[in-house]
Amino acid sequence: MAGEKTVETTGLLGWIDRRFPASKLFKEHMSEYYAPKNFNFWYFFGSLALLVLVIQIVTGIFLVMNYKPDGNLAFESVEFIMREVPWGWLIRYMHSTGASMFFVVVYLHMLRGLFYGSYRKPRELVWIFGMAIFLCLMGEAFMGYLLPWGQMSYWGAQVIVNLFSAIPFIGPELSLWIRGDYVVSDATLNRFFAFHVIAIPLVLIGLVVAHIIALHEVGSNNPDGVEIKDGPKDSKGRPIDGIPFHPFYSVHDLVGVAGFLIVFAAIVFFAPEMGGYFLEFNNFIPADSLKTPPHIAPVWYFTPFYSMLRAITADFTWVLAAAAVLGAVAMFLRGNLRGIWRIVVPVILLVVAVLLRVIDAKFWGVVAMGGSVVILFFLPWLDHSPVRSIRYRPTWHKYLYGIFIVTFLVLGYLGTQPPSPVFNLMSQIGTLIYLGFFLLMPVWSRLGTFKPVPERITFSAH
Repeated sequence: MAGEKTVETTGLLGWIDRRFPASKLFKEHMSEYYAPKNFNFWYFFGSLALLVLVIQIVTGIFLVMNYKPDGNLAFESVEFIMREVPWGWLIRYMHSTGASMFFVVVYLHMLRGLFYGSYRKPRELVWIFGMAIFLCLMGEAFMGYLLPWGQMSYWGAQVIVNLFSAIPFIGPELSLWIRGDYVVSDATLNRFFAFHVIAIPLVLIGLVVAHIIALHEVGSNNPDGVEIKDGPKDSKGRPIDGIPFHPFYSVHDLVGVAGFLIVFAAIVFFAPEMGGYFLEFNNFIPADSLKTPPHIAPVWYFTPFYSMLRAITADFTWVLAAAAVLGAVAMFLRGNLRGIWRIVVPVILLVVAVLLRVIDAKFWGVVAMGGSVVILFFLPWLDHSPVRSIRYRPTWHKYLYGIFIVTFLVLGYLGTQPPSPVFNLMSQIGTLIYLGFFLLMPVWSRLGTFKPVPERITFSAH
């Protein structure tokens, strides 16, 4: 019967099962975990993210064996790994390429969740755990970016840490505490090394486990957004529209793994710098606190958020203040808020409009950069669409998603370029589109004519 606890009783596996639920865990999360049978290629990226995590941990262990977290020796130790340690160049390039590929697969994994509504009830906690993983990845990447102790590592860390000084009252002390000194120095390198190697990976692994447990508790979403648990079941209580994750999807994912490893190996062996995007050329120059590079920018996966930071100027705060006032008026006159919230929300927006003109624009740049990530946590409550999947939404919703994706990519490119009046204007427009996409989602996600959602998932063998 489904749900019975069958345990091996003979051999080594039987000895283990009597002391540890190995077979039980395998059945619950692999061979007897039923996933929708209409997964497509978008569902490769979750398992690929897990694969890259393993690559990063293994290569990181070997790098730590020869790396020196010392301001006078760090850069030379990286050069020693590249030139003297047997296969050290390969391990280092695998780790640096893995950092960028991690964000490639995670961004695509998040995009799939956005397309198919994988953050909707009952998967809110799955999404929150996933976003917490994303935040940890950003912290891990930032801490690791300093460790080669090259010019861009040093000055990039200096710029980013200095952003915290824009926070009112506690900012200067906070940035000093993060650095451990008045400038990025050996103390900063040591604490970033400790966080990168020990603290954040432990949190990251715990969040990944929680993410998977939460997913398997409520079941996987699918391109149709139909709950297979609520559909018809066979005589043993198993969903007819589901198939066991193992062996079907464990083998299915091997196709994605093979394709990924081909691309990964091609980058590692033929283009590890990727034109200066994966490994910036200035980072092959030792850190020099007396020589500032002509253009300082973070690594590519941070550049969309960096563009939003630079977009907030003193003049642009007038635009944001006007938008806040218009939003307050619209909420009060035509909003769907009821009771006291119809007064409270417009008042909050009016207060924000005033503060935008009172507090320095640098602070609001930090708020825009941080808020562009934090707002993703609230996606389950911002989307009020009657259907989950983009398949059954109005066609113009797809155009909105397309505009959002193009905007994110353009912001990413602008973040790599030196500032200019034209690029700054483009960044400001992109920031308004990015934030407007989410802040206005409670309104636009309900509009339009929605297609009827089938009672069972649509699937054709291939």
